Amino acid sequence: MVQIKEFRIVMPMSMEEYEIGLGYTIMKMEQQNTSGKEGVEVLQQAPFEDQKLGEGQFTSKVYHLQSKIPSWMKGFASASALAVHEDSWSAYPNSRTVIKCPLFSKCSLTIDTVIRPDNGCSENAHDLTGQQLAAREVEVVDIASVSRDYWSKVITAPSVDLTTFRSQRTDRGPLLKGWMDSCRPVMTIYKLVTMDAPIWGLGERLEDCLIAGERALFLACHRLCFAWIDEWHGMTMEQIRDMERHTELLLKKTLKKAGSKHEGKRKTLKDEIAVMGSCN
Repeated sequence: MVQIKEFRIVMPMSMEEYEIGLGYTIMKMEQQNTSGKEGVEVLQQAPFEDQKLGEGQFTSKVYHLQSKIPSWMKGFASASALAVHEDSWSAYPNSRTVIKCPLFSKCSLTIDTVIRPDNGCSENAHDLTGQQLAAREVEVVDIASVSRDYWSKVITAPSVDLTTFRSQRTDRGPLLKGWMDSCRPVMTIYKLVTMDAPIWGLGERLEDCLIAGERALFLACHRLCFAWIDEWHGMTMEQIRDMERHTELLLKKTLKKAGSKHEGKRKTLKDEIAVMGSCN
C-alpha cells in the first residue's frame, strides 16, 4: 500500500531568504558529512525546463551512507548496494525529488515540495484529489523541537537550541512556544512524501523506516538553516551558485573518486514520472 505523508515545516523567514538559506545549508551539511569513504557525490547539475514546474535546475547525486543504514538492512546486500540515488528538479518555489536505492529496485520514494508565505494553514497546497487527501497523513514539524529517534541520532548535525538562539543580524528568535502563530516574516515548506515498497513481508517496515528518515533529515536541515542565518543572510543567489560549483569539486576530491561508475545522463521530469507510473 502506498503511503502518503505531508510534512509542513514552518520557518521564521521570507521565501526569498529561504531560497538562499536552504542552498547554503545543504552545501555546508554535505561538506560536513563527506569523508574519504562516504558522503555525497554530485553527478550532475544542469538547467532544465518542464511544462509543469517551469525552468529550474536539475541535480543528480549519490549518497554513500553505509554507516548510517539500520543494522537490519545491512544483511541484505553489500555496502556498495546501499548507495542512495537522488534526482531533483528544482524550479523555486516548487520541486520534485525522486530517491532510489539499487538494493530495493522496486521501491519508489518521491518528495514533492510546495512553498507558501503562510504558517502552515494551507490544507491542500499540493492540489491533491479526494482519494489522495483521504490517504494523506499530515504532520506539522516544529524546528524548535528535538527528536531522539534512530535517524535523528545518526544524522550528524550540530546541536543547537532554537528556544534560546537569537540571530545577531536579523534579531529573530528565540523560538518559544507559539512562535509559528506570531512570528513575522513566516513561510511554510509543504513536503509531500509518497512511498511505495511492494516487497512482501518487508514493505510496510521499509516504508515506515524511510519516511521517518526523511522527517529527521527535514528537521535537521531546517533547524540548521535558521541556526546559520547569520552566516548566509545578505548573500545573493549568484554567490550560492558559485559556492555550489566549488562544493561539487570539493566533494569529488574528498571522496577520492578516480571516476564515477554512474552515468550522468540527465532524465526529464516527464520521463521519470512515466517510469514510476509503469511500476505501480
